[in-house]
Amino acid sequence: MKKRYIVTLTDEERRSLRALVSSGKGAARKLTHARILLKADSGEGGPSWTDADISEGVDVGTATVGRVRKRFVEEGLEASLVTRKASRQYQRKLDGDGEAHLIALACSDSPVGHARWTLRLLADRMVALGYVEDLSKDTVCRVLQKLRR
Repeated sequence: MKKRYIVTLTDEERRSLRALVSSGKGAARKLTHARILLKADSGEGGPSWTDADISEGVDVGTATVGRVRKRFVEEGLEASLVTRKASRQYQRKLDGDGEAHLIALACSDSPVGHARWTLRLLADRMVALGYVEDLSKDTVCRVLQKLRR
């Protein structure tokens, strides 16, 4: 299968990667990615190993080799060495007002037939009262744990 992302290192990039690997100082993932790039180098004088050979030699999966190649080609050397920050944004189920209602509900008397409020009962009551469309017991737990700190 033809390689989709071909790594071609400049002399300066090759020198800096070799210095990084030979020093042995740094994050293990960064050093591993540097070794992958050095083995994948298909520039002049580069070993140009296949992904399978690199994954066996560096002891990583072939998917990792492919991801490092792709990030190098698309984003550059530094981006391929460091880990990317998570870019996913989570939308909160309960804002401050919803949390206040939940706390007030938890402090009120338990429903008839129950000795105390459970997380599931609180979540179901919040939905029944129309404060949220759906709510898990885990979200209720996280909100109430903030009170204990």
